Amino acid sequence: MTGRTPPRGGAALAACLLPALPAAQAQSFPAKPITLVVPHSAGGTSDILARTVAAEAAKTLGQTIVIDNKGGANGTIAAKQVATSAPDGYTLLLATASTHGINPSLYSRISYDAVKDFTPVTLLATVPNVLVVGKPVQAANVQELIAYIRSQGDRTNMGSAGAGTPGHLAGEMFKSAAKLEFTHVPYKGGSPAITDLIGGQIDFMFTTIPGVLPHVKAGTLRALAVTSPQRSPAMPEIPTMAESGLPGFQAVSWHGIVAPAGTPEAVVARLNEALSGALAAPAVKQRLMEEGAQASSLNTAAFGAFIQSEIAAWAKAVKDSGATAN
Repeated sequence: MTGRTPPRGGAALAACLLPALPAAQAQSFPAKPITLVVPHSAGGTSDILARTVAAEAAKTLGQTIVIDNKGGANGTIAAKQVATSAPDGYTLLLATASTHGINPSLYSRISYDAVKDFTPVTLLATVPNVLVVGKPVQAANVQELIAYIRSQGDRTNMGSAGAGTPGHLAGEMFKSAAKLEFTHVPYKGGSPAITDLIGGQIDFMFTTIPGVLPHVKAGTLRALAVTSPQRSPAMPEIPTMAESGLPGFQAVSWHGIVAPAGTPEAVVARLNEALSGALAAPAVKQRLMEEGAQASSLNTAAFGAFIQSEIAAWAKAVKDSGATAN
């Protein structure tokens, strides 16, 4: 006996009901629209992927999923917003290789913890980068490009969508794997870099498939290899970097869904079920493939392990590149 007086009347009823509240809330989830914060501007691959999957998942959930585009600072602004939101499943983040892979090593001070501040929901898709060269570069494959770079030394220019982006770090992996020297030219986004690649101001770059696929088909750019372990369905004729003489080379962008830490397990399970179902829809698979992405759902535990492995993998690339951000 502790001598503590047990709660009576309404207090006793409230005490009994408290543990049941989260379960009851989870069973009724969702009771209102859900916001999915996308760390990029509208119209890009991330935005298209988010909208495609969200529209299909909303059919299962019975509620609209509203897309909130919150670009800037390599995704840190969007990530912080979701990390500090209520853990009720109504505010989600489109996590990417940048927000939950690269940023923890890239930023000396970061406003969120990619592991502790979030609950993984599911991986949505992987998006390989592709190594492309402009017409002036006489290289039909990766080995010929390596020979070209060695003949030119640091006079060779590699463009990227910006310092610390997946394309930049893929280039640093390439430099390390092939023991090369070249000059990195960062741009403010992929589009101006692609424009200069076509114009011959830079020699090559690693970038996502959608932005360069029309130019490859038109013959103004030449695709040499993709950075995924397997060939991309969007470019099945293009070999992987591993097939091109650099075994183990892998630098894949990805997109997934995370919720604020502390989100109830039942809510996370409901979201995972709806999103996984959406990814299995043929129309969604086709739309993602058109964006150079491959649907790839994971359960919560597997996605959490994936994020931690990505943080470790990108850390080496960030260190080798010397890239930093504040």
